[in-house]
Amino acid sequence: MTPRLLALLLILGTPSLLAQAPPPALVLRADHVFDGDTLRAGWVVIVRGDRIDAAGPAASTPVPPGAREVLLPGRTLMPGLIEGHSHLLLHPYDETPWNDQVLRESLAYRTARAVVHAEATLLAGVTTVRDLGAEGAAYADIGLKQAIDDGVIPGPRMLVAGPAMVATGSYAPKGFAPEMDVLQGAEEADGIEGVTRVARRQVGKGADFIKVYADYRWGPNGEARPTFTLEELTAIVAVAGSSGRPVVAHAATPEGMRRAILAGVETIEHGDGGTPEIWRLMVERNVALCPTLAAPDAIAQYGGWKKGVEPAPARLRDKRANFTAALAAGVTICFGGDVGVYPHGDNARELELMADHGMTPLAVVRAATSVNARLFHLDDRLGRVAPGLLADLIAVDGDPTTDVTALRRVTMVMKGGKIVR
Repeated sequence: MTPRLLALLLILGTPSLLAQAPPPALVLRADHVFDGDTLRAGWVVIVRGDRIDAAGPAASTPVPPGAREVLLPGRTLMPGLIEGHSHLLLHPYDETPWNDQVLRESLAYRTARAVVHAEATLLAGVTTVRDLGAEGAAYADIGLKQAIDDGVIPGPRMLVAGPAMVATGSYAPKGFAPEMDVLQGAEEADGIEGVTRVARRQVGKGADFIKVYADYRWGPNGEARPTFTLEELTAIVAVAGSSGRPVVAHAATPEGMRRAILAGVETIEHGDGGTPEIWRLMVERNVALCPTLAAPDAIAQYGGWKKGVEPAPARLRDKRANFTAALAAGVTICFGGDVGVYPHGDNARELELMADHGMTPLAVVRAATSVNARLFHLDDRLGRVAPGLLADLIAVDGDPTTDVTALRRVTMVMKGGKIVR
């Protein structure tokens, strides 16, 4: 190509030639790399565009010419955390009770708060969240997800449930005269035809999965009792499954859990009333437990419990024993704390409790990365440090596989190849 022709091409523009030019590479050098399974020493990770281009021992991983190096001494580079139970449209209950958030805060106000929550979550190293219901905010979670995906606001990748599904009469704010119709915290449905219609509507409006309340506190004395029948739950799973979407279940009673597991849900949220029979059934059916340890811990403190000074309340002792029993039975544990009950960005609170309640730090970090990626059908894109996967990476001060508190010391956040912190 002559100099004159080259100059002409540069003036006119050469899209075909420019499109072939690879984006500049970043070379990340940390003391250790946790690849989603194992802690590696002496590795480098090369990022090009929004993907991981290479990862491996520094001595055998060629560095592209012109690459920019990012040095992370004393740190562990690892996949971005994947939060399994979030409510970005809620804020801590010691600020405003759930009833008042649903009934008194406008949709615009709640969405504005959620924008702040999304950024705080991302900066804490959580690059993906599974948001389990807008809690009275209709489909605002779907709009929030779109705004993040379009780059309008910063935030994590989102999997969203929309309003979630409840049996009529079970979930609305309580304490009102029976002739009053109050705003629901979720969408009501009844019978095979009804749950089919609502599941299809939620799918059509953009839900990534269906969340159901398999039980709730609507017993004669306010105790938790099953809501949907096994046949209704099975119909929901069938309808969602035909669209390629999973179903997850809030469930805390043995019978509510049993029905949900037999119907084919993929995760049980909370699971406080698990029994040896239920744990065995979950293992047999490959159903994971999202234990949400941090939410009741926070609520107890809001109620006056002085953690570290006073003995734990009975509910928290029971929660610990329940978690320990599920872990011993071999149930797959999902990382998800019901964040929103406590502050967004404080996601590490759940991880610390998982370790405190008996999981090894290595198992905790796996749960927050590769395990959740697999459970949420994201493992072809996220959750590991491997070539071809999205470059959602964080650096933490220290080694989280031996000390989970390192996950509070996030010093770098990268999402889709872009450093956001």
